[in-house]
Amino acid sequence: MPETVHCVKLGRELPGLEKQPFPGELGKRILENVSAQGWEMWREHSTLLINHYGLNLADPEATKTLADEMEKFFFGEDARVPDEWVPEGQGTGAGIPGVGGKDAAPQGGPGAGGKGAPQGKGAPGQK
Repeated sequence: MPETVHCVKLGRELPGLEKQPFPGELGKRILENVSAQGWEMWREHSTLLINHYGLNLADPEATKTLADEMEKFFFGEDARVPDEWVPEGQGTGAGIPGVGGKDAAPQGGPGAGGKGAPQGKGAPGQK
């Protein structure tokens, strides 16, 4: 079982990582200061960066760019999430329009999940 760390990203004591996730000094800092939950947040964010910038991780320059972004994500200014932050799926959604409570849109109605084409629009060639 991984030991507990005070996660620099989430600002609380949480289970840490089982092993160093990245080589070198940065990997050691992450192992000692980032929770498994914080690391999972980075994995999702890094996927966005790789896809957005078209990074080829076989390219040493791309790997350096990703490592720089990783350091900023965990240890940069404003890296910690706000105290009010609640992981997706763990909050009630009350008071957030369209998420829960009295302001939520009915299931399956407009605004339900925000997915799909807007009303009246379909796939190309559809009417």
